[in-house]
Amino acid sequence: MGRKPTISREGLLDVATEILRNDGARALTIDALAKAAGISKGGVQYSFSSKDDLIRALVSRWTEQIDALLELDQQTDPVALVRRYIHTMRASENAMDSKMAGLLIAFYQDHQNLLDTRAWYISVLAKLEGDSPGARAARIAFLAVEGLLMLRAVGVEPPWNQRLDEIEASLP
Repeated sequence: MGRKPTISREGLLDVATEILRNDGARALTIDALAKAAGISKGGVQYSFSSKDDLIRALVSRWTEQIDALLELDQQTDPVALVRRYIHTMRASENAMDSKMAGLLIAFYQDHQNLLDTRAWYISVLAKLEGDSPGARAARIAFLAVEGLLMLRAVGVEPPWNQRLDEIEASLP
């Protein structure tokens, strides 16, 4: 008898991300993930006890990747931080695919997930505080990028890179 296929938790997250990119959030189920990964449903549930657990892991992974790219620290200049955020959004455009919006909506239905997301935004906005022209411009630019993400989430596809260029050009 042949050896059953095995896949790591990270490998399952990679497969789940591909399902989201190709077929959208509704297509991401434990069964679909098992089939795409070539393992049993129980194999998926060994790593993720529920779809909510899977969604939480995907969003956590994305947040960690963005935080690593932003190199967040207390000494970051607000304008430099927002420039890095814009560059991160541009570089990770595929990860921000509008098909993933449904996944995020499901993620936010869990109260703890909503609290965690609020905490992340509060920490970023705290780094953008200040009365200097640069700090004010950085806050406005950050909020503009978030607005672009929201437009994509609801299915409006503005010229992504062009708008990011315009936002970045508004920074001092």
